[in-house]
Amino acid sequence: MLFANHLIIVRGGGDLGTGVVYRLFKTGFPVLVLELPDPLVVRREVALASAVLEGEIQIEDMTGRLADDVPEALSLIDQGIIPVLISADLEPVIAALPLPPTAVIDGRIAKRNIDTRIDQAPLVIGLGPGFSAGQDCHAVVETKRGHTLGRVIWQGSAIPNTGTPGIVAGKGAERVLRAPQDGLVQWQAAIGDQVLSGEVMGDVNGAAVKAPFDGVVRGLIAPGTAVSKGYKIGDVDARADREACFTISDKALAIGGGVLEAVLTHLNAESVI
Repeated sequence: MLFANHLIIVRGGGDLGTGVVYRLFKTGFPVLVLELPDPLVVRREVALASAVLEGEIQIEDMTGRLADDVPEALSLIDQGIIPVLISADLEPVIAALPLPPTAVIDGRIAKRNIDTRIDQAPLVIGLGPGFSAGQDCHAVVETKRGHTLGRVIWQGSAIPNTGTPGIVAGKGAERVLRAPQDGLVQWQAAIGDQVLSGEVMGDVNGAAVKAPFDGVVRGLIAPGTAVSKGYKIGDVDARADREACFTISDKALAIGGGVLEAVLTHLNAESVI
């Protein structure tokens, strides 16, 4: 494998981080995903973070599996499986590796920099707003839908967070389901189901969550998850394409392509392949 000695760590296994992992995995890079013990992931069918909840997740032709420690993670990589390791901290994971990673990618999409530093790896990449290339990372990849989606920024920042979801089939903020109150989420609907406007999809502590329009259920946070009022708990897609619920999105793949470009640009510049 051409890139076998260039391990890449991706922090965050949500749907966008998974698109990044997929691009890297398919081009021959060994990848290790770091996640939280209770990931609040909505697009669970296309998110490697689901391995934390289910033990294993199959996404197209890529398998993700929960690993107990770094040695097991490295063993899974050798088997062609993406390891998902529970670790909020990066440094202990790097310390346990036989060789330092070539790149660290912050794919947590927090819209702010939590703890990423430019000295954490030879190449540090931040996804979306909250990072400044040349200061806290080497490169930023744009995550906002539009003309600049997936572009690599080597100096400066991504477009600031607008707080408004991008438009998909004419629907913006209304396509996102939010918790009507604090409590535990329970669902009557499932990812991939067709729903009608006003249909009750589930509830949060008895408060109904209804479909905002006719469409297909693209994502739902795991049932039994404790959430606060206003938190994103689901996503309905007006395009009503059921297959799209179970495949990596165009947006995630575009961002993944930007990350792959940045990684290869770095390796070419360093001549370390």
